Amino acid sequence: MSARLIGVVGPSGVGKDSVMAALAARVPGLRLVRRVITRPSDAGGETFEGVSEADFAARVAAGDFGLWWRAHGMAYGIPHSEVEDRPDGEIALVNLSRAVLDEARARYPGFAVLSLTAAPETLAHRLAGRGRESEAEIAARLARAGYVRPEGADVIEISNDGPLDETVAAVLQALSPERAKH
Repeated sequence: MSARLIGVVGPSGVGKDSVMAALAARVPGLRLVRRVITRPSDAGGETFEGVSEADFAARVAAGDFGLWWRAHGMAYGIPHSEVEDRPDGEIALVNLSRAVLDEARARYPGFAVLSLTAAPETLAHRLAGRGRESEAEIAARLARAGYVRPEGADVIEISNDGPLDETVAAVLQALSPERAKH
């Protein structure tokens, strides 16, 4: 048995964690995947397991992760236990890198992509509001925000420029069974 995995992607500051938390609060049976990241556990943002580079490397070598990647000077991993051996019908949302989407598609049946977008001004405002990065780091993240967005039949693209409730409503409508019938 395995949960249906939905990878949430988008540029830094687009609101992935906020959208995911709001969806999990509204949809019974939907849960958030807890990532393992090589940053201090008290760094803020999402709930994650913070580990050292050495611990992360040991877990990669032991085959603990279904997916793992490096980005922004850190390593990120999705433990097998977060997706596999989960009840059928459960939906799991995970904040992913676009770099591992093809691997996720190959590994997890029923995988889908929720691609969140926002205007550069929105991203800049949100990144500054987080207070985690310098102006130079924010500028670098904004420069990467224009990268090619994911494509494919499994991609649902939603703008997150407006109020969170509007974004969540758009995601729920896009994920509804009625959409699949049309």
